[in-house]
Amino acid sequence: MKFRALVALAAAALLAGCGINSVPTAEENVKAKWADVQTAYQRRNDTIPNLVATVKGSVSAEDKVLTDVMNARARATSIQVNADQLEDPAKLAQFQAAQAGVSSSLGRLVATVEAYPDVKSQDNFKTLMSQIDRENARIQIAQRDYNGAVQAYNTRIRTFPDAIGAKIFYGAKPKAPFQADAGAEKNPTVDFGK
Repeated sequence: MKFRALVALAAAALLAGCGINSVPTAEENVKAKWADVQTAYQRRNDTIPNLVATVKGSVSAEDKVLTDVMNARARATSIQVNADQLEDPAKLAQFQAAQAGVSSSLGRLVATVEAYPDVKSQDNFKTLMSQIDRENARIQIAQRDYNGAVQAYNTRIRTFPDAIGAKIFYGAKPKAPFQADAGAEKNPTVDFGK
């Protein structure tokens, strides 16, 4: 009887150290952090139309730039990545490219403000720019947190003893991190001569 209890206790200790609980916990954390990334993008996509509508009412001369922002936002919301697709770098790249279109159109909006300083004096436009900055900061934080969770998960499923349980019980595969756009490492060129 003591031998069976000792064997059961030893088996429980071995299983506890093999990622039985830690691997799914880490995977759920990755999924939660990805949901935070999607939430941050959705918040930006939900906020921009209301702010743009306010600005449009007072800035008719910049209608094309604001329309471009809205169109980019519509394209970005058409591409979704769910938690089951996090192992597909191509799907993440497609999602990121759509979001980059929003960022690019927002960049043109900022350039327009530089070209027309009188637009900056309008309170509605200041509110739009401030809100865009806050939303982009939220997105960056969510991306960083997601990548941290991916790193922790990928490390867990590749290191002993959790790697044993990850492979045997879950067939765990590494998750893809969120990556910067191509060329993001280069400094932007600022030209005040135009």
